[in-house]
Amino acid sequence: MLTRLRRQAGTGMLVLVVFTVLCGIVYPLVVWGVSRIPGLTATAEGTGSVPVVGVDQVPADPAADPYFHTRPSASSQDVLGPGDTSTSGGSNKAQDSTDLLDTLAQRRAQIAQREGVAPEAVPADAVAASASGIDPDISPDYAALQTARVARVTGLPAAKVQRIVADATDGRILGFLGEPTVNVPKLNAAIAAAR
Repeated sequence: MLTRLRRQAGTGMLVLVVFTVLCGIVYPLVVWGVSRIPGLTATAEGTGSVPVVGVDQVPADPAADPYFHTRPSASSQDVLGPGDTSTSGGSNKAQDSTDLLDTLAQRRAQIAQREGVAPEAVPADAVAASASGIDPDISPDYAALQTARVARVTGLPAAKVQRIVADATDGRILGFLGEPTVNVPKLNAAIAAAR
């Protein structure tokens, strides 16, 4: 019995040491090495030209708003943002919270006014903050709602803006998991390039 216990403890220690070396030393070195491949260095160090994930552009003049907007952030001072990207987290308010319901109603009214639609036409993800508060993706419905405004302000044809939205849309994971999403930083970078 004691021999068996020693053998199992020895095997357990060996597994611990092997996985500590693999996961704590080898894997981080491999990831670091891949980030040094020419062409990846700038984006691996955060100096690429990709927009900051989750940062919602707030124009100085709301009537001349040329960008698509992300979901609201629970960390923002204003009802619609911009969010504080140095923090991440939801509001942790329950569905029956009057404060949360008031915030959702304010967001719905402001988005409906910005997009020139009835409040009932505003999709749920436009008013509900994501769990992290800095989600870069929106639903295709929310992107479609914003397409007319973006086309009008940028002067791009609506069909071109719709094609840009389609290019930034990702389908379901593995074809059946989750819902289709639109990546807003990718979308806004394409809109800026097309102007």
